[in-house]
Amino acid sequence: MTSIAARRAWWFSGLAAIAFLVPSGLSAQTVDPALERARRLLERTILVDGHNDLPWEIRANADHPRDVAAYDLRGHTPGHTDLARMKEGRLGAQFWSIYIPGEIRDSGYARVQLEQFDIARRMIARYPERLTLALTAEDIVRAKRQGRIASLLGLEGGHAIENSLGALRAYYALGGRYMTLTHNVTLDWADAAQDTLKHGGLTPFGREVVREMNRLGMLVDLSHVSPGVMSNALDVSEAPVIFSHSSARALANHLRNVPDSILARLPKNGGVVMVTFVPSFVSEEVRVTELAADSAITALTQGVADRAERRRLAREYLAAHPVPRATIAQVADHIEHIRKVAGVDHVGIGGDFDGTGSLPLGLEDVSTYPALFAELIRRGWSDADLRKVAGENSIRALREAERVAARLQRERPPSTATIEQLDAR
Repeated sequence: MTSIAARRAWWFSGLAAIAFLVPSGLSAQTVDPALERARRLLERTILVDGHNDLPWEIRANADHPRDVAAYDLRGHTPGHTDLARMKEGRLGAQFWSIYIPGEIRDSGYARVQLEQFDIARRMIARYPERLTLALTAEDIVRAKRQGRIASLLGLEGGHAIENSLGALRAYYALGGRYMTLTHNVTLDWADAAQDTLKHGGLTPFGREVVREMNRLGMLVDLSHVSPGVMSNALDVSEAPVIFSHSSARALANHLRNVPDSILARLPKNGGVVMVTFVPSFVSEEVRVTELAADSAITALTQGVADRAERRRLAREYLAAHPVPRATIAQVADHIEHIRKVAGVDHVGIGGDFDGTGSLPLGLEDVSTYPALFAELIRRGWSDADLRKVAGENSIRALREAERVAARLQRERPPSTATIEQLDAR
Protein backbone atom coordinates (compact mmCIF):
# COMPACT_ATOMS: atom_id res chain seq x y z
CA MET A 1 0.00 0.00 0.00
CA THR A 2 1.70 3.22 -1.14
CA SER A 3 1.60 6.55 0.63
CA ILE A 4 -0.16 8.10 -2.38
CA ALA A 5 -2.87 5.47 -2.16
CA ALA A 6 -3.25 6.02 1.57
CA ARG A 7 -3.08 9.84 1.73
CA ARG A 8 -4.05 11.22 -1.66
CA ALA A 9 -6.03 8.59 -3.56
CA TRP A 10 -9.11 10.78 -3.85
CA TRP A 11 -7.05 13.58 -5.42
CA PHE A 12 -5.54 11.29 -8.00
CA SER A 13 -8.67 9.28 -8.76
CA GLY A 14 -9.46 11.85 -11.43
CA LEU A 15 -5.99 11.38 -12.85
CA ALA A 16 -6.49 7.63 -13.03
CA ALA A 17 -9.73 8.08 -14.93
CA ILE A 18 -8.10 10.47 -17.39
CA ALA A 19 -5.00 8.32 -17.78
CA PHE A 20 -6.91 5.18 -18.60
CA LEU A 21 -8.36 6.92 -21.65
CA VAL A 22 -4.90 6.54 -23.17
CA PRO A 23 -4.81 3.28 -25.13
CA SER A 24 -2.22 0.77 -24.00
CA GLY A 25 0.72 0.24 -26.28
CA LEU A 26 0.53 -3.51 -25.56
CA SER A 27 -3.00 -4.89 -25.56
CA ALA A 28 -3.84 -8.39 -24.45
CA GLN A 29 -4.40 -9.25 -28.14
CA THR A 30 -0.95 -8.15 -29.33
CA VAL A 31 0.87 -11.10 -30.87
CA ASP A 32 4.61 -10.97 -31.31
CA PRO A 33 7.38 -13.54 -30.87
CA ALA A 34 8.67 -12.03 -27.62
CA LEU A 35 5.22 -12.02 -26.02
CA GLU A 36 4.51 -15.59 -27.13
CA ARG A 37 7.86 -16.72 -25.72
CA ALA A 38 7.14 -14.90 -22.44
CA ARG A 39 3.77 -16.64 -22.11
CA ARG A 40 5.31 -20.07 -22.76
CA LEU A 41 8.07 -19.41 -20.23
CA LEU A 42 5.63 -18.31 -17.53
CA GLU A 43 3.55 -21.44 -18.11
CA ARG A 44 6.61 -23.56 -17.30
CA THR A 45 7.97 -21.63 -14.32
CA ILE A 46 6.40 -20.18 -11.14
CA LEU A 47 5.68 -16.47 -11.33
CA VAL A 48 5.80 -15.03 -7.80
CA ASP A 49 4.49 -11.54 -7.00
CA GLY A 50 5.62 -10.13 -3.67
CA HIS A 51 2.79 -7.71 -2.95
CA ASN A 52 -0.92 -7.35 -3.78
CA ASP A 53 -3.30 -5.31 -1.61
CA LEU A 54 -6.51 -7.12 -2.59
CA PRO A 55 -7.51 -7.95 1.04
CA TRP A 56 -7.59 -4.23 1.88
CA GLU A 57 -9.40 -3.48 -1.39
CA ILE A 58 -12.10 -5.92 -0.29
CA ARG A 59 -12.27 -4.32 3.15
CA ALA A 60 -12.54 -0.80 1.73
CA ASN A 61 -15.01 -1.58 -1.06
CA ALA A 62 -17.61 1.20 -1.04
CA ASP A 63 -20.61 -0.99 -1.92
CA HIS A 64 -19.88 -4.12 0.15
CA PRO A 65 -17.12 -3.43 2.70
CA ARG A 66 -15.40 -6.57 4.06
CA ASP A 67 -17.75 -8.81 2.06
CA VAL A 68 -15.57 -11.47 0.47
CA ALA A 69 -18.50 -13.07 -1.34
CA ALA A 70 -19.72 -9.80 -2.85
CA TYR A 71 -16.23 -8.99 -4.16
CA ASP A 72 -16.50 -11.90 -6.56
CA LEU A 73 -13.16 -12.86 -8.09
CA ARG A 74 -14.93 -15.16 -10.56
CA GLY A 75 -16.24 -12.04 -12.29
CA HIS A 76 -14.46 -8.90 -13.48
CA THR A 77 -13.70 -6.90 -10.34
CA PRO A 78 -13.44 -3.09 -10.15
CA GLY A 79 -9.78 -3.34 -9.15
CA HIS A 80 -6.68 -4.89 -10.68
CA THR A 81 -7.18 -8.52 -9.65
CA ASP A 82 -9.58 -11.38 -10.38
CA LEU A 83 -9.28 -15.06 -11.28
CA ALA A 84 -9.50 -14.65 -15.05
CA ARG A 85 -6.86 -11.93 -15.15
CA MET A 86 -4.56 -13.88 -12.80
CA LYS A 87 -4.79 -16.83 -15.20
CA GLU A 88 -4.08 -14.62 -18.21
CA GLY A 89 -1.07 -13.18 -16.39
CA ARG A 90 0.29 -16.69 -15.65
CA LEU A 91 0.51 -15.85 -11.93
CA GLY A 92 1.83 -18.81 -9.93
CA ALA A 93 2.20 -17.49 -6.38
CA GLN A 94 1.05 -14.31 -4.66
CA PHE A 95 1.97 -12.73 -1.34
CA TRP A 96 -1.33 -11.08 -0.32
CA SER A 97 -0.66 -8.03 1.82
CA ILE A 98 -2.19 -8.10 5.31
CA TYR A 99 -2.03 -4.32 5.46
CA ILE A 100 -3.33 -2.05 8.20
CA PRO A 101 -2.61 1.71 8.35
CA GLY A 102 -0.07 2.78 10.95
CA GLU A 103 -2.16 5.88 11.59
CA ILE A 104 -5.07 3.95 13.21
CA ARG A 105 -3.38 3.51 16.58
CA ASP A 106 -6.50 4.48 18.53
CA SER A 107 -8.64 1.94 16.67
CA GLY A 108 -6.56 -1.00 17.88
CA TYR A 109 -4.00 -2.58 15.59
CA ALA A 110 -4.67 -6.15 16.73
CA ARG A 111 -8.39 -6.10 15.93
CA VAL A 112 -7.91 -4.71 12.43
CA GLN A 113 -4.94 -6.99 11.77
CA LEU A 114 -6.94 -10.06 12.75
CA GLU A 115 -9.83 -8.91 10.56
CA GLN A 116 -7.44 -8.63 7.62
CA PHE A 117 -6.12 -12.14 8.20
CA ASP A 118 -9.75 -13.27 8.26
CA ILE A 119 -10.58 -11.50 5.00
CA ALA A 120 -7.52 -12.91 3.23
CA ARG A 121 -8.02 -16.46 4.45
CA ARG A 122 -11.74 -16.42 3.62
CA MET A 123 -10.88 -15.09 0.17
CA ILE A 124 -8.40 -17.92 -0.44
CA ALA A 125 -10.82 -20.56 0.87
CA ARG A 126 -13.65 -19.29 -1.36
CA TYR A 127 -11.84 -20.27 -4.58
CA PRO A 128 -10.29 -23.70 -3.90
CA GLU A 129 -10.21 -24.52 -7.60
CA ARG A 130 -7.74 -21.65 -8.22
CA LEU A 131 -6.20 -20.56 -4.89
CA THR A 132 -4.54 -22.48 -2.07
CA LEU A 133 -2.98 -21.29 1.16
CA ALA A 134 0.81 -21.71 1.10
CA LEU A 135 3.01 -21.65 4.19
CA THR A 136 6.30 -23.00 2.81
CA ALA A 137 8.41 -22.93 -0.34
CA GLU A 138 7.41 -26.53 -0.99
CA ASP A 139 3.75 -25.51 -0.81
CA ILE A 140 4.41 -23.10 -3.69
CA VAL A 141 5.90 -25.88 -5.80
CA ARG A 142 3.02 -28.22 -4.93
CA ALA A 143 0.43 -25.59 -5.89
CA LYS A 144 2.03 -25.22 -9.32
CA ARG A 145 1.76 -28.98 -9.89
CA GLN A 146 -1.94 -28.77 -8.89
CA GLY A 147 -2.61 -25.88 -11.28
CA ARG A 148 -3.46 -23.50 -8.42
CA ILE A 149 -2.05 -20.15 -7.30
CA ALA A 150 -0.05 -20.44 -4.08
CA SER A 151 -1.40 -17.78 -1.72
CA LEU A 152 0.98 -16.51 0.95
CA LEU A 153 0.33 -13.81 3.54
CA GLY A 154 2.60 -10.88 4.39
CA LEU A 155 2.10 -8.33 7.17
CA GLU A 156 2.66 -4.77 5.94
CA GLY A 157 3.91 -2.82 8.92
CA GLY A 158 5.55 -3.83 12.19
CA HIS A 159 3.22 -1.52 14.11
CA ALA A 160 0.84 -4.50 14.04
CA ILE A 161 2.85 -6.40 16.67
CA GLU A 162 2.52 -3.52 19.17
CA ASN A 163 6.06 -4.01 20.49
CA SER A 164 5.34 -7.65 21.34
CA LEU A 165 7.35 -10.65 20.17
CA GLY A 166 4.49 -12.85 21.37
CA ALA A 167 2.17 -11.07 18.94
CA LEU A 168 4.75 -11.58 16.19
CA ARG A 169 4.70 -15.33 16.84
CA ALA A 170 0.90 -15.36 16.87
CA TYR A 171 0.76 -13.70 13.46
CA TYR A 172 3.27 -16.24 12.14
CA ALA A 173 0.99 -19.00 13.42
CA LEU A 174 -1.89 -17.43 11.48
CA GLY A 175 0.15 -17.73 8.29
CA GLY A 176 2.21 -14.53 8.08
CA ARG A 177 5.35 -15.36 6.12
CA TYR A 178 6.86 -11.92 5.85
CA MET A 179 6.57 -8.71 7.79
CA THR A 180 7.41 -5.29 6.41
CA LEU A 181 9.23 -3.78 9.40
CA THR A 182 7.45 -0.43 9.03
CA HIS A 183 4.82 1.08 6.81
CA ASN A 184 4.82 4.89 6.53
CA VAL A 185 4.93 5.58 10.28
CA THR A 186 8.12 5.43 12.35
CA LEU A 187 7.75 2.90 15.17
CA ASP A 188 9.14 2.79 18.68
CA TRP A 189 11.87 0.53 17.31
CA ALA A 190 12.33 1.29 13.59
CA ASP A 191 12.45 4.32 11.28
CA ALA A 192 10.11 4.55 8.29
CA ALA A 193 11.42 5.97 5.03
CA GLN A 194 8.62 8.55 4.75
CA ASP A 195 8.40 9.66 8.38
CA THR A 196 10.66 11.29 10.96
CA LEU A 197 13.90 9.39 11.53
CA LYS A 198 14.06 8.99 15.31
CA HIS A 199 16.38 6.05 15.91
CA GLY A 200 19.05 6.12 13.21
CA GLY A 201 17.77 2.71 12.07
CA LEU A 202 16.77 -0.16 14.34
CA THR A 203 16.82 0.09 18.13
CA PRO A 204 18.11 -2.91 20.15
CA PHE A 205 14.53 -4.18 20.34
CA GLY A 206 14.20 -3.75 16.59
CA ARG A 207 17.23 -5.95 16.10
CA GLU A 208 15.64 -8.54 18.37
CA VAL A 209 12.52 -8.45 16.17
CA VAL A 210 14.71 -9.35 13.18
CA ARG A 211 16.39 -12.16 15.13
CA GLU A 212 13.04 -13.59 16.19
CA MET A 213 11.74 -13.38 12.63
CA ASN A 214 14.80 -15.37 11.55
CA ARG A 215 14.06 -17.97 14.24
CA LEU A 216 10.47 -18.28 13.06
CA GLY A 217 11.26 -18.41 9.34
CA MET A 218 9.39 -15.17 8.63
CA LEU A 219 11.00 -13.13 5.85
CA VAL A 220 12.23 -9.68 6.85
CA ASP A 221 10.69 -7.20 4.37
CA LEU A 222 12.56 -3.90 4.03
CA SER A 223 10.18 -2.03 1.74
CA HIS A 224 9.00 1.18 3.47
CA VAL A 225 11.94 1.39 5.91
CA SER A 226 14.75 3.95 6.06
CA PRO A 227 18.20 3.16 4.63
CA GLY A 228 19.45 2.98 8.23
CA VAL A 229 16.97 0.20 9.00
CA MET A 230 17.91 -1.56 5.75
CA SER A 231 21.57 -1.49 6.76
CA ASN A 232 20.93 -2.59 10.36
CA ALA A 233 18.69 -5.45 9.24
CA LEU A 234 21.38 -6.67 6.86
CA ASP A 235 23.85 -6.53 9.76
CA VAL A 236 21.60 -8.71 11.94
CA SER A 237 19.68 -11.05 9.66
CA GLU A 238 20.98 -14.57 9.20
CA ALA A 239 18.40 -15.24 6.49
CA PRO A 240 17.77 -13.49 3.16
CA VAL A 241 15.77 -10.27 3.39
CA ILE A 242 13.29 -9.13 0.78
CA PHE A 243 11.93 -5.85 -0.52
CA SER A 244 8.36 -6.91 -1.34
CA HIS A 245 7.56 -3.86 -3.51
CA SER A 246 10.41 -1.42 -4.13
CA SER A 247 12.53 -0.29 -7.07
CA ALA A 248 15.97 1.28 -7.62
CA ARG A 249 16.65 4.70 -6.12
CA ALA A 250 19.36 5.44 -8.66
CA LEU A 251 16.66 5.62 -11.37
CA ALA A 252 13.82 7.22 -9.41
CA ASN A 253 14.81 9.19 -6.33
CA HIS A 254 11.84 8.11 -4.25
CA LEU A 255 12.36 7.55 -0.52
CA ARG A 256 10.73 4.14 -0.90
CA ASN A 257 13.33 2.87 -3.34
CA VAL A 258 16.55 0.99 -2.59
CA PRO A 259 19.92 2.82 -2.72
CA ASP A 260 22.81 1.24 -4.61
CA SER A 261 24.77 0.93 -1.36
CA ILE A 262 22.12 -1.49 -0.09
CA LEU A 263 21.80 -3.30 -3.41
CA ALA A 264 25.53 -3.98 -3.31
CA ARG A 265 25.11 -5.83 0.01
CA LEU A 266 22.41 -8.23 -1.20
CA PRO A 267 24.69 -10.91 -2.70
CA LYS A 268 26.23 -11.66 0.69
CA ASN A 269 22.81 -11.79 2.35
CA GLY A 270 20.99 -13.59 -0.46
CA GLY A 271 18.13 -11.09 -0.46
CA VAL A 272 15.74 -10.12 -3.25
CA VAL A 273 14.35 -6.76 -4.41
CA MET A 274 10.89 -7.37 -5.87
CA VAL A 275 10.54 -4.53 -8.37
CA THR A 276 7.27 -2.64 -8.08
CA PHE A 277 5.12 -1.01 -10.76
CA VAL A 278 4.06 2.08 -8.76
CA PRO A 279 4.59 4.94 -11.25
CA SER A 280 6.29 7.39 -8.88
CA PHE A 281 8.73 4.64 -7.84
CA VAL A 282 9.46 3.80 -11.46
CA SER A 283 9.60 7.17 -13.24
CA GLU A 284 11.50 10.18 -11.92
CA GLU A 285 9.35 12.42 -14.13
CA VAL A 286 6.18 11.03 -12.56
CA ARG A 287 7.63 11.41 -9.06
CA VAL A 288 8.53 15.08 -9.57
CA THR A 289 5.22 15.88 -11.28
CA GLU A 290 3.17 14.21 -8.55
CA LEU A 291 5.02 16.13 -5.85
CA ALA A 292 4.31 19.39 -7.66
CA ALA A 293 0.65 18.45 -8.10
CA ASP A 294 0.39 17.51 -4.42
CA SER A 295 1.74 20.89 -3.39
CA ALA A 296 -0.41 22.83 -5.85
CA ILE A 297 -3.63 21.01 -4.94
CA THR A 298 -2.96 21.48 -1.24
CA ALA A 299 -2.63 25.23 -1.80
CA LEU A 300 -5.64 25.31 -4.12
CA THR A 301 -7.96 23.54 -1.68
CA GLN A 302 -6.73 25.19 1.51
CA GLY A 303 -9.70 26.53 3.44
CA VAL A 304 -12.26 24.70 1.26
CA ALA A 305 -14.45 22.77 3.69
CA ASP A 306 -16.66 20.90 1.23
CA ARG A 307 -15.12 17.56 0.21
CA ALA A 308 -16.87 17.44 -3.16
CA GLU A 309 -15.61 20.92 -4.00
CA ARG A 310 -12.05 19.97 -3.03
CA ARG A 311 -12.27 16.93 -5.28
CA ARG A 312 -13.61 19.06 -8.16
CA LEU A 313 -10.77 21.55 -7.81
CA ALA A 314 -8.23 18.72 -7.70
CA ARG A 315 -9.64 17.11 -10.83
CA GLU A 316 -9.64 20.41 -12.68
CA TYR A 317 -6.01 20.94 -11.77
CA LEU A 318 -5.04 17.43 -12.88
CA ALA A 319 -6.93 17.81 -16.15
CA ALA A 320 -4.97 21.00 -16.87
CA HIS A 321 -1.66 19.59 -15.56
CA PRO A 322 -1.71 15.85 -16.37
CA VAL A 323 0.81 13.56 -14.72
CA PRO A 324 2.74 11.53 -17.32
CA ARG A 325 2.39 7.75 -17.48
CA ALA A 326 5.21 5.46 -16.49
CA THR A 327 6.07 2.69 -18.97
CA ILE A 328 6.94 -0.99 -19.10
CA ALA A 329 10.37 0.04 -20.40
CA GLN A 330 11.02 2.01 -17.20
CA VAL A 331 10.05 -0.96 -15.03
CA ALA A 332 12.44 -3.10 -17.07
CA ASP A 333 15.15 -0.46 -16.54
CA HIS A 334 14.84 -0.96 -12.78
CA ILE A 335 15.10 -4.74 -13.14
CA GLU A 336 18.22 -4.32 -15.25
CA HIS A 337 19.76 -1.81 -12.85
CA ILE A 338 19.31 -4.17 -9.90
CA ARG A 339 20.80 -6.98 -11.97
CA LYS A 340 23.80 -4.75 -12.72
CA VAL A 341 24.43 -3.73 -9.10
CA ALA A 342 23.26 -6.74 -7.06
CA GLY A 343 23.20 -9.53 -9.63
CA VAL A 344 20.46 -11.45 -11.39
CA ASP A 345 19.97 -13.70 -8.34
CA HIS A 346 18.62 -10.76 -6.32
CA VAL A 347 15.72 -9.33 -8.34
CA GLY A 348 12.05 -10.33 -8.48
CA ILE A 349 8.55 -8.92 -9.05
CA GLY A 350 6.32 -7.02 -6.56
CA GLY A 351 3.64 -5.22 -8.55
CA ASP A 352 1.59 -3.60 -5.72
CA PHE A 353 -1.61 -4.20 -7.64
CA ASP A 354 -4.73 -2.93 -5.84
CA GLY A 355 -2.44 -0.79 -3.68
CA THR A 356 -1.95 2.12 -6.05
CA GLY A 357 -4.00 4.17 -8.52
CA SER A 358 -2.75 4.53 -12.08
CA LEU A 359 -0.16 2.05 -13.31
CA PRO A 360 2.43 2.04 -16.11
CA LEU A 361 1.19 1.77 -19.68
CA GLY A 362 0.78 -1.91 -20.46
CA LEU A 363 0.86 -3.01 -16.81
CA GLU A 364 -2.66 -2.00 -15.84
CA ASP A 365 -3.63 -5.20 -14.01
CA VAL A 366 -2.50 -8.73 -13.11
CA SER A 367 -3.09 -10.00 -16.65
CA THR A 368 -0.09 -8.07 -17.97
CA TYR A 369 2.98 -9.78 -16.45
CA PRO A 370 3.87 -11.45 -19.79
CA ALA A 371 4.25 -8.02 -21.40
CA LEU A 372 7.01 -7.13 -18.91
CA PHE A 373 8.86 -10.38 -19.59
CA ALA A 374 8.45 -9.79 -23.33
CA GLU A 375 10.20 -6.43 -22.85
CA LEU A 376 13.11 -8.19 -21.13
CA ILE A 377 13.21 -10.80 -23.90
CA ARG A 378 13.51 -8.03 -26.49
CA ARG A 379 16.50 -6.78 -24.49
CA GLY A 380 18.24 -10.12 -24.86
CA TRP A 381 17.49 -11.82 -21.54
CA SER A 382 17.97 -15.58 -21.40
CA ASP A 383 15.23 -17.95 -20.26
CA ALA A 384 17.37 -18.99 -17.29
CA ASP A 385 17.65 -15.40 -16.03
CA LEU A 386 13.97 -14.72 -16.72
CA ARG A 387 13.00 -17.71 -14.56
CA LYS A 388 15.08 -16.30 -11.72
CA VAL A 389 13.30 -12.95 -11.89
CA ALA A 390 9.89 -14.57 -12.28
CA GLY A 391 10.07 -16.57 -9.08
CA GLU A 392 13.11 -18.74 -8.57
CA ASN A 393 14.90 -16.02 -6.58
CA SER A 394 11.93 -15.41 -4.29
CA ILE A 395 11.31 -19.11 -3.67
CA ARG A 396 15.00 -19.63 -2.96
CA ALA A 397 14.96 -16.80 -0.37
CA LEU A 398 11.95 -18.35 1.39
CA ARG A 399 13.51 -21.81 1.32
CA GLU A 400 16.73 -20.45 2.84
CA ALA A 401 14.75 -18.61 5.55
CA GLU A 402 13.13 -21.94 6.42
CA ARG A 403 16.53 -23.63 6.59
CA VAL A 404 17.91 -20.92 8.89
CA ALA A 405 14.81 -21.15 11.09
CA ALA A 406 15.20 -24.90 11.51
CA ARG A 407 18.76 -24.37 12.76
CA LEU A 408 17.92 -21.45 15.04
CA GLN A 409 15.00 -23.29 16.62
CA ARG A 410 17.45 -26.01 17.67
CA GLU A 411 19.82 -23.42 19.10
CA ARG A 412 17.55 -21.08 21.07
CA PRO A 413 14.02 -20.82 22.48
CA PRO A 414 11.48 -18.10 21.62
CA SER A 415 12.69 -14.68 22.77
CA THR A 416 11.02 -13.23 25.86
CA ALA A 417 12.75 -9.85 25.50
CA THR A 418 10.69 -6.67 25.82
CA ILE A 419 11.18 -3.21 24.43
CA GLU A 420 11.37 -1.87 27.99
CA GLN A 421 14.30 -4.15 28.73
CA LEU A 422 16.27 -3.71 25.52
CA ASP A 423 15.66 -0.05 24.82
CA ALA A 424 15.79 1.06 28.46
CA ARG A 425 12.44 2.81 28.19
